[in-house]
Amino acid sequence: MPGCGPSAVPLRRKVVYMIQLARKGALVASASLALCLAAAACSSSSSPSSSTTPTSSSTASASSSSPSVSISVTQFDKTFSAMSALKPLAAAGKGNVAVILPDTVTSARYVQFDAPYLTQALTAAGLTSSQFTVQNAGGSDATELSDAQTAITKGASVLVMDPLDAGVGAQIETYAASHGAKVIDYDRLTLGGSRAYYVSFNNVVVGQTIGQGFVSCATDWKVTKPNVLVMKGDPTDNNATLFAQGYNAVLAPLFSSGKYVQVGSAAGTWTPTVAVTEFQQQFTAHKNINSVLTPNDANAAPIIHYLQTLHVKAQTFPVTGQDASTVGLQNVLSGYQCGTVYKPIYLEAEAATALAMYVRAGKTPPASLVNSTTNDSKTSTAVPSVLLTPKWVTTSNMASTVIADQFVKASQLCVGAYAAACKAAGIS
Repeated sequence: MPGCGPSAVPLRRKVVYMIQLARKGALVASASLALCLAAAACSSSSSPSSSTTPTSSSTASASSSSPSVSISVTQFDKTFSAMSALKPLAAAGKGNVAVILPDTVTSARYVQFDAPYLTQALTAAGLTSSQFTVQNAGGSDATELSDAQTAITKGASVLVMDPLDAGVGAQIETYAASHGAKVIDYDRLTLGGSRAYYVSFNNVVVGQTIGQGFVSCATDWKVTKPNVLVMKGDPTDNNATLFAQGYNAVLAPLFSSGKYVQVGSAAGTWTPTVAVTEFQQQFTAHKNINSVLTPNDANAAPIIHYLQTLHVKAQTFPVTGQDASTVGLQNVLSGYQCGTVYKPIYLEAEAATALAMYVRAGKTPPASLVNSTTNDSKTSTAVPSVLLTPKWVTTSNMASTVIADQFVKASQLCVGAYAAACKAAGIS
């Protein structure tokens, strides 16, 4: 029997003898038993090989070095309690996590919510303050690129980045790849980029929600023949493209049937001062415009103010929004904005954190987290994605959504002229 040492020789003789007995009619089972004994003797007398089944202690050691963690988008909520399940990944991971947000102008959310929520989520997931950073590029491509390069130089192995535009986003992702860092696109997809994952709300659904909100509003406000100016966000922003895809799909059949009329055209922007200029130009050229679909609260606000200077009455000129900003919600309460899309940003922060912890630990996140793909239209690449579901907020559900989630405080919302409207909406 190859592999047995010299001490196995007497045992071999016994086995041979018993096999001879078997050949003479003795029980074959005896020979089989002898062979098993011989094999056991050989195994016990030889040293373990690399193929030996690991003991419980070696299995435990392997498990501790390669933690298995499962988490689902359905576990995320405003308590951030699901983040504690990621702590084994934090212990196993290497390098820092750097979060780079785009600006403080296009939406107040980045300062008020994203930055503190991401800080809370990363801390709850087990990272110390020296293991992550959260920065804002202040609307500058050069700053965003510099922040990314500096973060990688200081040891970031994962970047969570909301690109100002696809150009700087692609530059950052190329730089990260050449230095061994992974990128997670946050909220905006970098077209033509090389990120590992993308996390956002389902932006086509966001657009559909805006479109459906507009239709309901036009009916509720008794605008019998909506002459609609359809506005857009910045055409270089893939999110703006996806929003438009969603609301155009809702409005197209109404335009085709003649029930609604599409009037005028605007280039698209995320800069509120530019948005109101675009609206004024179109409204001057097309006096029959009696409603406007706007893709966010920041763009809607100066348009609403302009309409008020023209003495347009409440609940007569539908205007839409997104982001559930304090100003947007106040415009909803006052009857100048139909509603706003609420995206619970704590969900996005938790999803991005979960992805970052898996990537940092060199692990593949589970399908319960990465629940979809998003098409990079520039490269025809299906990007693994975490896509979350938004909500449409009006006066009827404001108390049970943004107020209940403490996204906006009643004390900030219900001031001055808005106090009575808050009381009527059950907000206190």
